[in-house]
Amino acid sequence: MTTNDYPAVPEPIPSDSRGWAAAAHLVPLIGFGFIAPLVIWLVKRDDDPFVEYHSREALNFQLSLIIYIVASVALMLVLIGFLLIVVVGIFAFVVMIIAGVKAAGGEFYRYPLSIRFVSGP
Repeated sequence: MTTNDYPAVPEPIPSDSRGWAAAAHLVPLIGFGFIAPLVIWLVKRDDDPFVEYHSREALNFQLSLIIYIVASVALMLVLIGFLLIVVVGIFAFVVMIIAGVKAAGGEFYRYPLSIRFVSGP
């Protein structure tokens, strides 16, 4: 990804924008799944390009994660799914923490292995 793929945002990024962006990545860790990034994206998408970018990335990852979990559960019939669901869970936890830290620091982050369901402006 080049720097041209990121939205234009004012420098420095305000702390409230960084907080909303970090929340989009970290709130799903306490059980709100794709709902939190979806609500943040719907509320903030027209107001703040930094928050819009991060909430869209978090939403896309959460939707992708649902697919990965369903595939893991289906593969439990052949036993590989038990290992796969653990790997998916650890992977998701790690990249969501990384994304939250990057967002809180005012940086852009793109999740690996994320399907782009919701595209940007």
